[in-house]
Amino acid sequence: MDNYQTITNPEINKSVAHFDLAMAPSDAQRTLGQHLGTRLSQIGVKRFFGVPGDYNLSLLDELCKEEDLEPCWACSELNAGYAADGYARAAASGVGCLVVTFTVGGLSAINAVAGAYAENLPLICIVGGPNSNDFASGRIIHHTVGKRVSFLQELQCFKEVTCEQVVIHTLDSAHELIDKALAAALEKSKPVYILLSCNLASMSHPSFARPPTPYSLSHKASNPESLEVAVRSAAEFLNAKQKPVLVAGPLLRMTKAVDAFMQLVDAMGCAFAFMPAAKGLVPEDHPQCLGTYWGQVSSPGCGEVVESADAYLFAGAIMNDYATVGYTLNLSDAKMVKCCEDRVSIAGGKDGLVFGCVRMPDFLSALAQQVKRNHTSLDIYRRLEDPAALEPFPLSSSDAPGALSAEPAAPLLTRVLFAHIQRALTPDTILMAETGDSIFNCQKLRLPRGCTYEWSQQYGSIGWSVGACLGAAVAGAERGRRVLACIGDGSFQVTAVDVSTMLRYKLNPVIVLINNGSYTIEVQIHDGPYNELKVWNYVGFIEALDNGAGAAFTARVKTEEELVAALDQAYGEHKDKLCFLEVIVHRDDCSRELLEWGSLVSKANSRPPAQG
Repeated sequence: MDNYQTITNPEINKSVAHFDLAMAPSDAQRTLGQHLGTRLSQIGVKRFFGVPGDYNLSLLDELCKEEDLEPCWACSELNAGYAADGYARAAASGVGCLVVTFTVGGLSAINAVAGAYAENLPLICIVGGPNSNDFASGRIIHHTVGKRVSFLQELQCFKEVTCEQVVIHTLDSAHELIDKALAAALEKSKPVYILLSCNLASMSHPSFARPPTPYSLSHKASNPESLEVAVRSAAEFLNAKQKPVLVAGPLLRMTKAVDAFMQLVDAMGCAFAFMPAAKGLVPEDHPQCLGTYWGQVSSPGCGEVVESADAYLFAGAIMNDYATVGYTLNLSDAKMVKCCEDRVSIAGGKDGLVFGCVRMPDFLSALAQQVKRNHTSLDIYRRLEDPAALEPFPLSSSDAPGALSAEPAAPLLTRVLFAHIQRALTPDTILMAETGDSIFNCQKLRLPRGCTYEWSQQYGSIGWSVGACLGAAVAGAERGRRVLACIGDGSFQVTAVDVSTMLRYKLNPVIVLINNGSYTIEVQIHDGPYNELKVWNYVGFIEALDNGAGAAFTARVKTEEELVAALDQAYGEHKDKLCFLEVIVHRDDCSRELLEWGSLVSKANSRPPAQG
C-alpha cells in the first residue's frame, strides 16, 4: 500500500517504430554532440541559450548541426540561465536548456539554476568540460581554483541545485548517462547537470549511429488503495463542513494538475482562490474565483472568506515566509486538507489521516466525483463583494481606451500606470514581474483567459526578469505570444546587458522600466543608504545597445498622457520591435500591499533568537 505503480504509455511505444523508420540517417557517423542535440529536440527543446568558452566550442559546433535545435547566444552565463528559466515557463515543452563552459561559466550560471530548482522547472544545464585525459590526472588546469586533488569543484556545487548530475568522459556510457539526466529532469521537474569532456563532442560511437529512440518513459501512478482511502476520507471531511473553500498553489503547474483542480472547483461549486505564485495557472474570470489569497494583502474579500471557512483544501501550496506574509496567515491545520505532489494530509494528519503514493491529479479528479455541491462560501463572498474595491486601478468613469484620469501635465502615479497596463493585456500576453512593487501591482491585475503570469516567488533573485524576459520572448515568438515585463530600475541594473540579445534576435517584448531611483521593496523591508541607486539614462542605454539598427522603440514617460501615447505606439506601429518604456514615478509611490507586506516580513526577519 506504500508503493507507487509503474506504468508505460503504449501510445508512446507505437510511435517509436515509426520514428526509427522515418528518421534513419544517410550518414551513420553521428557524433556525441549531435546525439545530445537530437535528444534535446525530442523532449521539445527548440532553443538552447549559450555562452561560448574554450571547453564548449566543439560541443556548440555539433549542437548547431541539429536541424530542429537553434542557439541563442547570451551576453553572460547568469542571463543564459535566467533565459532558460523563462523559456521553460513559456515554451510548449516546458523545458529549458543552457550550454556553458567549465566552472567559470557553470558557477556564473549556478544562481539561475538554483532559481529553476526552487521554482520546479526542468532545466538542462550542459557544461563543456576538460579533456577526458585530464580526469584523475592530478594536473592543475585553467578555469579551476587550482587544487591538485580534484577539479570537479563545480560538480560538488551543482549537487545542491540539481536533481541529477552526470559526467561524460568516455563515449561508451554517454548514451545511457544522457538519457538518465534528461529523464530525471522530466520526471522530477527540476534542473539536471551534464558535464561533457571537450574532446568527445565531435567523436562518433556505434550507439549514436542512428537517431535515438524517443522516450517511452515509465512514470509513477497512484497506489490504488491509498488513493481510494485518501479520496474517501477527504470527501467525508469536506462534505461535513458548512462553508469550505479551495485554494490553488504553484505546484499545480509542476504536477500538471490544473485541469483536475478546476474539475474539483466545478464539482463543489464553492469559492476558490489562488496563492500569489499560482496566479495565471487558474482562470480569474471564473465566477467562483475570489482572486489572490495572500493573508493580509489578499484580494478584497478573499482573505476574510478563506480564513473564516470551516474547511479549506490547499492544492500544491508552498508555505514559505513570503507566501505567508511573514508567517501571519490565520489558518488552522485542523481545518485543512493539504494536497502535495504525492501526499495528502487531512486535519494536520491527526488520527493517521496522511496518505502517501497519491498523485495530485489523480486525487483531485477522483475527489471531484465524491464531493457534494456547496456554494455557501461563494454566497458569503458575494455578500461582502464591493464593486468599487474590486476595481484595483480605477481611472475614470469613461471606459474608452486611452481615457485619462488626471491633468495632462500631472506626474504619473503607479496606480495609473498599472491601470493602463491592465488595458494592454490580451489572451496572448506573457506577463512578467520582477521581485519588487511590480509583483504586488501585477497581482491585482485581472488576467484575461489565456494570459499567463510569471515571477520568481520562491527564489526571488533580483535581476531574474531581464534574462527570463529573453527566454520567454524566444518561446513566445514560437507560439505567437508577446511578453510584457514590469521591471524596477534596481533589478534592471543587475542584468540589463542582455537586452542586447533581445535586440540581436529581433524579439519584441514590451519592457516597462519603473524608474524611482531605489530598491523599493528593500526600502519597505528595511531602509538605508544602500537602497539608493545611481540613476541611469535608461532610454539612452537601450538606444546605445540598438546602435542604429532600428530594432527598438524607446520612450521616457513622466505623465499619463505620455504613457498612453507610448503604449499606443508599442502595440501599434512598433508592435514588431522591442519596446522599452522608461516610466518615471516618485520614490515613495508604491502599493498599499507592499507597505503592509514589507512591515510584516521585516518583523519576521527581526525576530530575536529563541531562548533555551
